[in-house]
Amino acid sequence: MMEEKSDIDQILAKVKAEESKRGKLKIFFGAVAGVGKTYAMLEAARLRKKEGVDVVVGYVETHKRAETEMLLEELEVLPPKKIMYRGIELREFDLDEALKRKPSLILVDELAHTNAPGVRHAKRWQDIEELLNHGINAYTTLNVQHCESVHDLVAQITGVAVKEAVPDSFLEMADDIELIDLPSEELLKRLKEGKVYLGPQAERAATNFFKPGNLIALRQLALRYTARSVDAKMRAYKEMYSISKVWKASDRFLVCISGDPSAIRLIRSAKRIASETGADWIVAYVETPSFTRRPYRQNQVDALIRSAEKLGAEAIVLSGQGISETLLAYARSKNIGKIIVGKPKRLWLSELITGSVVNELARQSGEIDIYILSGEVEEKIPKPISVQRRPLSWKGAFGSVMVLVLCTMVNSLLFPVVELSNLIMVYLLGIICVAFFFGKRIAFLLSLLSVLCFDYFFVPPYFTFAVTDIQYIITFIVMLITGLVVNTLADRLRTQMISARLKEEHNQILYALNKELSKTSDADELIKIAIKHLEEFCKSPVAIFGVDQDKSVIVQAQGSLSLPLTSNEEGVINWVYEHGKMAGRGTDTLPGSKGIYLPLVGTEKTVGVFGAFPEDSRLLSDVRKMHFLEMMVAQIALAMEGAQLAAAMIRAEYAIGDERIRNLFLTTFSYDVPQKLDTVSRTISQLLKDDEIGQEEKKRLAEQIRFEAEQLHILAAELHRILKSTAGMVQDKK
Repeated sequence: MMEEKSDIDQILAKVKAEESKRGKLKIFFGAVAGVGKTYAMLEAARLRKKEGVDVVVGYVETHKRAETEMLLEELEVLPPKKIMYRGIELREFDLDEALKRKPSLILVDELAHTNAPGVRHAKRWQDIEELLNHGINAYTTLNVQHCESVHDLVAQITGVAVKEAVPDSFLEMADDIELIDLPSEELLKRLKEGKVYLGPQAERAATNFFKPGNLIALRQLALRYTARSVDAKMRAYKEMYSISKVWKASDRFLVCISGDPSAIRLIRSAKRIASETGADWIVAYVETPSFTRRPYRQNQVDALIRSAEKLGAEAIVLSGQGISETLLAYARSKNIGKIIVGKPKRLWLSELITGSVVNELARQSGEIDIYILSGEVEEKIPKPISVQRRPLSWKGAFGSVMVLVLCTMVNSLLFPVVELSNLIMVYLLGIICVAFFFGKRIAFLLSLLSVLCFDYFFVPPYFTFAVTDIQYIITFIVMLITGLVVNTLADRLRTQMISARLKEEHNQILYALNKELSKTSDADELIKIAIKHLEEFCKSPVAIFGVDQDKSVIVQAQGSLSLPLTSNEEGVINWVYEHGKMAGRGTDTLPGSKGIYLPLVGTEKTVGVFGAFPEDSRLLSDVRKMHFLEMMVAQIALAMEGAQLAAAMIRAEYAIGDERIRNLFLTTFSYDVPQKLDTVSRTISQLLKDDEIGQEEKKRLAEQIRFEAEQLHILAAELHRILKSTAGMVQDKK
């Protein structure tokens, strides 16, 4: 035990050492341009410099604002990296120079910026990530519209699609996010005064993006995003110092649902509360060991989870032995101060026997508030008329009979030498085995038969069910109750093992998929690997589709069976590709199609569409399998996007190389051709005018003319090749 503790301490020490080597990131965050993010960043940097910190400006965009440029005067500024792109000189942050200089703190403006082709990283946030990995602290700026999680929402509000986006996973690594806020009226005033944009750009901004309604909505988004970031850091702080008490600093609540269909009323009521208060809400179902013993209840829970997700909640399934303990533990781990439950419908006698979840929550909640809602009034939901149960198998019945016979034979051998109470243990062992291998129902029958066999063979008078001693009746009752309890526990263990095995299978599938995807960066090979794993999981025909600029569907890869696509299916694929949402069979969007389609969404764009064509609806109705399928599709999408980005960077590097060669050649061509033509012209003139030139000299001059002509021919051929290549590049762009 001491050695294990020592190993854990060493691992924790290594983790802390690695974290201490990494640089600290501070983001100056705002709703839109012009609120003063860069100004605040420079002021903070000047204060750090006065404290003796080595501060360097890596890249700052002043937008020709006089007050911002004044703050740069006392700071060391690294020269930008100049890159020629399509005849235009671009200025980029020089990452190599920053790493060489290695200051204590560096300022890099505009986190969401896309770098020019030829720079080591495609995005500026990747440059900053490398700086942090080298132990350099960084200050940067960011507008809320560039956060990936609200990217689409900003486009809906403003009607302007912003191209650049920073992954939330990177933003979560920030050590500090400082909100730079400015009232909308003050910002519009600054815009009119030319302190945000200059000239025509300011006029376009005022009529398009900088509308009062847009600014109010973006400001609210920025405030909420910052609040979520601060809340996450508060939870991390509590976890670090093992603080279990809930700090009610955020307005967030947890909704507990049962498997009853009427729980949809509770979900809708919670949705109204969340909409009115602007609070985040989580819908949770606690899966107890009895969950899988009632198939109809499992289907109802799956339907409720889908409904909660459609209403905007985060829906989760928790596993635990007790509902109240599991809910409270989760709420404390997530710093949730409110739990909403439905009004109990059971009779008081039932609650007295089995206990009440509401009462247990109220008794154990401590600082967490418990709210009881009845839900909205709606039509009465009918109970399920029939429940499809697993039929008793002949194999199970035969196995239970054989176990009963075996237990009776063993007891007949032990009967002369042991007490009657010990014979009961043999029957209980048989009940455990039958419950574990054949299920609870057969084990229940075995419990009854075991009591009868015990009475018939081992209780006097023998070989009859009559009882002379009344005490044996108590023994039979206790034996039956014990058998039922043992049966329930064995069945619960069996259920937990099945659930654990299913989770392990999913983990193995995900591990195998990621392992194979990480071995290649070729897009075609990635798609083949994805198809293989998806077809094995779905056990149905699958395919991955692409959509070109003309909205024509392209089958990038498919499984073992060919899939003829109709115009209706192509329309569904186009819709999924454009909207980035699941649609098709088994969903509420275009459910009449033959297949179900999931978007392959990367960090910046949709890279394709995955389609599955199951023969039955078991895959579609199983929420857990669908969630796992979405996880697989998300992993594949990230791998495909990475392969596409790598290929694009290689093409860009080749294009830059070709462009450099082209520019060099054209420069040479513009210099050499006139010179060679002048040489040929002077040589010919010399041949025509001078009659006293000898034959040897004439031969030399003619040879020189021929040589210059060949050089011109080579230059002309190379020019033709370059023009043809340029025409091909233009055609590709079209």
